[in-house]
Amino acid sequence: MTQQVPSTEPELTGVRNFRDVGGLPTVDGRTVRHGVLFRSGHLAHATDEDAAFLSSLGLHTVFDFRNAADQRLEGPDVELPGVRNVNLPLSDPADGAEFWKLVRDGDLGQLRGILANGKGADRMVVSYRRTVKERTAEHSQVLHALAEDSVPALMHCAAGKDRAGISIAVTLLALGVEREAITADYLESNAKHRRYKVRRNGAPADAYTPEVMELLSPLFDARTEYLAAAFASIEETWGGTDAYLESGLGFSAAHRERLRDRFLD
Repeated sequence: MTQQVPSTEPELTGVRNFRDVGGLPTVDGRTVRHGVLFRSGHLAHATDEDAAFLSSLGLHTVFDFRNAADQRLEGPDVELPGVRNVNLPLSDPADGAEFWKLVRDGDLGQLRGILANGKGADRMVVSYRRTVKERTAEHSQVLHALAEDSVPALMHCAAGKDRAGISIAVTLLALGVEREAITADYLESNAKHRRYKVRRNGAPADAYTPEVMELLSPLFDARTEYLAAAFASIEETWGGTDAYLESGLGFSAAHRERLRDRFLD
């Protein structure tokens, strides 16, 4: 039986951007049940107290959307007793280890070349669109797992914003959650205490200059335009959510009803 989740957000020390997605409204007047779907940043730095809290949620599955470079950098997730861990690498908006080496080295000239004059935001938009179009097998696998047995579930990537954000959005679309509510949940990742912390090699966390931080800001922001690009990609490629789910993900109306039974009040 799913554990009753407290209404106040927990103070997790080593896990950022954690939240219960429960309470979001659907277009037909229902709501997402509390205690069945969670999202967060990576669990690699979870403290013993964090792990104890996560274990109390009665999780069935943790979906980790990080790639091998992420896992080498941050480490593997902490092991939670009795919880299945599923690693489904999705594309990284920053295109992996070489880019993040530039970030951590603080190479201003190269960062200007790839991020200045709106290039950073453009990079994110392209990545969101590509993730929707090219990662149908992974999103299909997640939805089918959730419809069958993988509940309660937690989805995360490195920061819990982009790859997890898109996967959460796809799940919420399948549940019939209002687009405005999906976007509002996505934008919660902008809260200061939720944001991913990147450290410069050999220097304190605040060692970046204001110019570097400005260049990097599009990568660390959750922006409406990014998620809107993912939604637009669905419309342009499949003609709408129903066709995307059925043709793109092989997720039928019967599957959707099973998913809604598991997740909605």
